[in-house]
Amino acid sequence: MEGWRAVDEYFTGLLVDEDDALRAARESSVRTVLPMADVAPNQGAFLALVARMCGARRVLEFGTLAGYSTIWLARAVGQDGCVVTLEIDEPTAEVARENFVRAGVSDVVDLVVGPAAVSAEALVDAGAEPFDLVFIDADKPSNPTYLALALRLSRPGTVIVCDNVVRNGAVADAGSDDPRVAGVRAFTDMVAADPRLSGTVLQTVGVKGWDGFAIAVVGES
Repeated sequence: MEGWRAVDEYFTGLLVDEDDALRAARESSVRTVLPMADVAPNQGAFLALVARMCGARRVLEFGTLAGYSTIWLARAVGQDGCVVTLEIDEPTAEVARENFVRAGVSDVVDLVVGPAAVSAEALVDAGAEPFDLVFIDADKPSNPTYLALALRLSRPGTVIVCDNVVRNGAVADAGSDDPRVAGVRAFTDMVAADPRLSGTVLQTVGVKGWDGFAIAVVGES
């Protein structure tokens, strides 16, 4: 674990431009409903790179917390873009709002408070324009629900990223009674079974321990 941390710190120190606003957002996560559950700095930079590589202008995020990943994504889409981020907890949302102001991205971010599935369903009902990138990082048992909603809000070419899919290796245990593991496995089963989706999973080790991202792209129906 110490070796993982040292490698993360080495590469982050060289390659990741985490300014004062991002650092303040990351540190403020202690005031949220899930302290210190935000992505790591190098993972935030990874999300921003994915957004830029797919030319994202509209991003949907399930799970805001302190808004750390939201800021990375908002800066990636630029002033002409939009990040819609869904957060269930109002006090946590207030922390995120403060961070968006500090980071200068308030005009780019639309923070919706309420259960993420309900908020996303409302977007579907409202005929929201499809999103270019979807980042799923909320309650893990609901991952299959979030994926189904993400697909309804996507188009061919939309990229879907889901965080925390390895669970310290527990995801490989088909008999696990952990609902978070069950949610990840159901999500992965859905990706495998849906002919519209092409995806893979990358395991990660580092300051956040042993985990990983699932990433998929939506193809033609």
